[in-house]
Amino acid sequence: MGRPSYFFAFLPLCLAIPDVLPAQDSGVTLRILAYNVRHGAGIDDSVDLRRAAAVINRLRPDLVALQEIDSATTRTAGIDQAQRLGTLTNMNAVFGGFMEYREGQYGMALLSRYPIVEFANHRLPDGLEPRTALAIAVQPPDFSGSIVMVGIHLYATEAERLAQAERLIDIFADDPRPVVLVGDFNSQPESPVIDLLSRRWSIPPKSGNRLTFPSDQPAREIDYVMLRPASRFEVLEYRVIDEPVASDHRPVLLVVRLLEPRQ
Repeated sequence: MGRPSYFFAFLPLCLAIPDVLPAQDSGVTLRILAYNVRHGAGIDDSVDLRRAAAVINRLRPDLVALQEIDSATTRTAGIDQAQRLGTLTNMNAVFGGFMEYREGQYGMALLSRYPIVEFANHRLPDGLEPRTALAIAVQPPDFSGSIVMVGIHLYATEAERLAQAERLIDIFADDPRPVVLVGDFNSQPESPVIDLLSRRWSIPPKSGNRLTFPSDQPAREIDYVMLRPASRFEVLEYRVIDEPVASDHRPVLLVVRLLEPRQ
């Protein structure tokens, strides 16, 4: 097959009003989920997308960032996993490929309960494997503008992840809209990578047990949802979900109320 494409053109949108005044409650609540689903393979190594979809459906998210997704590979019977998970959850799905793998592609996916009005798959600096940042824009009902969700799976050494984080900051530096950064960062809270990203994105504290990997006996916190600017979100809930079987990562759920900029 041909080499995967890493860029999708943005559809034109009107620029949002800069966030220079205090925000006000829009009345819109968003449920955002980060979940590394390991191509559907659970901690028991059984590949079962329906099991992963059942976890997602139970949590009723509006936006989901999924890592370790196969598209038409021989490893997972040629299935387009992004579209299959979209069907199983009744959500819109987009796939962002990192690289060719076993006669298909390997990468990430984003799911949205709302129509997707923009998407792009931005190439990041390569590590041991190629990496991208998969971005979509959605416009929730009763909210005046769009918000951007960026799914990431940083990899592999600290130096490589730092280069990827620096590129993420550059890509979204001038976007005036709320930007949510979601995924598997492969970096713990005290790491240089998280320190760098925290200078541009707010990282709310999780309630309860913060550890996400491995799912059966969590020992590390490496999965996050980050927000920018913090003034456009009111955090209502942020926690790791006690799900030890469906993947080798536990899902992370953030619930926020969107805030409109004051005119």
